[in-house]
Amino acid sequence: MEPPVPVATAPAVPVRHRATTWSRARDAARELATAHLRTGTREAPVAHVPLADALGAALAVPVTARAAVPACDSAAMDGYAVAGPGPWRLVGRALAGRPGPVRRLRPGEAVEIATGAPVPARTEAVLPYERAVCDGDRIEGPVRPGRHVRHRGESVPAGAVLAPAGTVVTPALLGLAAGTGHDSLPVRRPRVAALVTGDEVVPTGLPGPGAVRDAIGPMLPGLVRWAGGVLAGSAHVADGRARLTAELRAAAADPATELVVVCGASSAGPADHLRGALDALAADVGVDGVACRPGHPQLLAALPGGPLVVGLPGNPNAALVAALTLLVPALSALAGRRDPAHAGRRAHLAGPADRHARDTRLVAVRVRDGRAAPVGGDGPAALRGAAVADALAVLPPRDGTPDSAGPVELVELPY
Repeated sequence: MEPPVPVATAPAVPVRHRATTWSRARDAARELATAHLRTGTREAPVAHVPLADALGAALAVPVTARAAVPACDSAAMDGYAVAGPGPWRLVGRALAGRPGPVRRLRPGEAVEIATGAPVPARTEAVLPYERAVCDGDRIEGPVRPGRHVRHRGESVPAGAVLAPAGTVVTPALLGLAAGTGHDSLPVRRPRVAALVTGDEVVPTGLPGPGAVRDAIGPMLPGLVRWAGGVLAGSAHVADGRARLTAELRAAAADPATELVVVCGASSAGPADHLRGALDALAADVGVDGVACRPGHPQLLAALPGGPLVVGLPGNPNAALVAALTLLVPALSALAGRRDPAHAGRRAHLAGPADRHARDTRLVAVRVRDGRAAPVGGDGPAALRGAAVADALAVLPPRDGTPDSAGPVELVELPY
């Protein structure tokens, strides 16, 4: 009896999950990251970093003034520190940064003084140069008691809270911290590892036939820093479920890594292995596909006892939209700061932009005088639009509803 003829079997059809709505996915990213923090398995330690390195990070604890500003009673104008009623006799000079007069002023005396210099004891006011009449060492002019004198702690008392925990460090806050005696600030910057997948992806130079230049990897350091994190490392991973699983397992074993971002491999094609790798690692998948264009094949998961994993599509603009949808909200929550991409800004559309029947569309726009003009060039693979845009306009799906004449939500783009 002849053996039966083998029958070819069809490849397994990947299970399709119902995509999460765009607005829900954005909220879920922050919620899942916040819940992940509560488990206590991964949290960036508080680091006291030099002021120059703190820009853009979130304060881990409230910061208080180490010294009063001003540190002593000082002149607010260039002129003459005077005591008692005029006219006054000039008896000395006081310059900022130099020892001032050693004795108190007596009524009828004055010292020439520079802005910021300590005023002598018993100074009643500072008479500005432009209001003074000088005749040798005799000074006259109109004054009011206390005028043009800055008192110690007038701007910032010693011990005052400069900023609460979660405040994003800005150039102005750096100046305030320095002025009150700080050389470093306590911040929390979650560490992020990046895995760029794809046999066809090349990191530098001109790609050859069948290859593509990596356009997502160069975007990640700025996106991560904008959200309050730091990109600790990036690696290229060749296609294959076993390879990707091994890289994710290695990231999970590093206790300093709080989030892993995987570029590519998040769709359902024959070379997309992220879901299989996450299944092998028993990951808890919180978002599996988002109903938005571009950027549909994105996901968010948590490895058991390990970091969060954000999967981005392989097309550059789709990856950018996905990063603004899941990566930035999740990472900013881990950093303990507000989400910089979703600041609540709105604008009226200044040009035509078609809505999708079922999915939210994110359209690159320039915003001028409260009106958002679409710039084009914002398909899944195209970054030309985002490169010249100010924001992405959020167009809800049609779902049988008429277009609204009201303003639309804007997603901020990193600078």
